[in-house]
This record gives sequence, structure tokens and C-alpha cells, in this order.
Amino acid sequence: MAFLDYLGKKVYYEVYGEGKPILLLNGIMMSTVSWTYFKDALRATNKLILVDFLDQGQSDKLEDGYTQDVQVEVVNTLLNELNLNKVNMVGISYGGEVALQFALKYQEKIDRLVLFNTTAKTNPWLRDIGRSWNLSRKDPLNYYLTTIPIIYSPKFYNENIDWMDNRKKMLTENIFNQEAFMNSMERLTNSAENHDVINRLNEIGLKTLIVGAENDFITPVNEQKIINQGIKNSELIILPNTGHGSMYERPLLFTSLILGFINVVQTEYNIV
Repeated sequence: MAFLDYLGKKVYYEVYGEGKPILLLNGIMMSTVSWTYFKDALRATNKLILVDFLDQGQSDKLEDGYTQDVQVEVVNTLLNELNLNKVNMVGISYGGEVALQFALKYQEKIDRLVLFNTTAKTNPWLRDIGRSWNLSRKDPLNYYLTTIPIIYSPKFYNENIDWMDNRKKMLTENIFNQEAFMNSMERLTNSAENHDVINRLNEIGLKTLIVGAENDFITPVNEQKIINQGIKNSELIILPNTGHGSMYERPLLFTSLILGFINVVQTEYNIV
């Protein structure tokens, strides 16, 4: 647990374990705390690195608007701070977008790339979803109802309604009523509006695993298919009956896919 300096701003990060390094990049509403359930599994045989982007968790807040390139440079500064020439990079949603942009700028610093529920472009439909989030930010319950149910598959949401109701109470009473948090969320949401790497996906030559979810209503499966078609060395997996919050809905598969893809020694097979 430590802080690094990025242009006078403090960036919070955590490092655990030894082995091939795995850097996890947060979704937009996440922080290092969000990975609590996964730390033991991912640090058992690997060096696990967690980081709060600027405007997330324990990292400093920003005041002005910015683009995701700021987060790309935060990640690069972190790797330099840790003296890591290469890492295995895992991004989910917003973190996957940053990972794609990082791969295009610093490809030599990535060994293998894993993308969950990621899009290569903020299209008008996704842009307007983000704008609806911003419009509802003044009322905690409205913000919850606008942002949270759509993150999960209907199956998961309905079967875990007690858990969801507890999250609703916690988020509306302790998080979504905090002006500083909501200001950060608006800046983070806006920072993704200009995300567009579709025409540059073919420049990424990394071994890449792309994971989509059948019931993802924020970054639908077709978005992962576009990335798969663009990155030559990529594999695509679609999780059935799963929503955008795939890490919580399918935690065993989430960790197994990461560890299996990153730690497998043999990556080429000549089967005749």
C-alpha cells in the first residue's frame, strides 16, 4: 500500500505476492477495494498490482476535465515506479478501454492482455448512457436506479435481490450522496466520451483474451466481437447468462480465465 507522484497528484496502489505480474485496471465505479474478494486467488502464484486511477478510491481528485490518456500515463508512471519492464494487463470496462489505449502507446510493456466487458469506441448510444448518469447525479436514488441495475444480468439481479437491496442502501446513504465522489464520477464518465481505437486495433500484436457477457447491456457482445476481429492474436469468450459486472456474477470463471491465460506456458499448438 503506497502512493506515487504523478504531476503533483498522489496515486494509490497496492502490490502483493511474487511471480508473473498481473496489473488490474478498475471499472469506472471501482477502486482497489473492489478486488478484495479476488486478491487471494490472484496473488497465490503471481505478483498482483492494484491501482486507483485519478478520481478513484484513494488517489487524488482532479478539478478540470481530462481524457483517458491521463490514466494511461498514470499506469506508465506506476510501471516505472515499480521498475517493471513488462506486465500482464487485465482491464474491465473503463479499465479495459485504458488498457487498449495503453497497448497502442506502450505495447512493449505488456506481455499478455485480458479485456473484460470492454469496447473499442464510445459510440453515441454508450455516450448517451453516460450522459444519463450525469443527469441523475444530484439524487442518490435516481443515480442508483440509472446506473446499477443495468450493470447486472436480470438473472443475477433477481436471484440476489437481498444483496442488491443492501448495496442500494449502502450506496445511496454513504457513497452517491457525497458531492466529491459524484464530481469524480462525472469527470470519469466524461473522460471516456472520446474513446475510439477501432481503426487502430490491428496495431496491437499482443496475445489477447477478450471476454464478453451475453446479458451485458452497457458494452454488448458485439463490442467484444469488434475487438476480436481487430486484434489478430486474440481469443474471444462469451459468458452465458452474465451481465456487465461479470467479475461479481462469475467470480470463479473470472479468476480462472485470468490465471489460465496469463500463466499458461505453451501458447502455440500444432495439432494435425
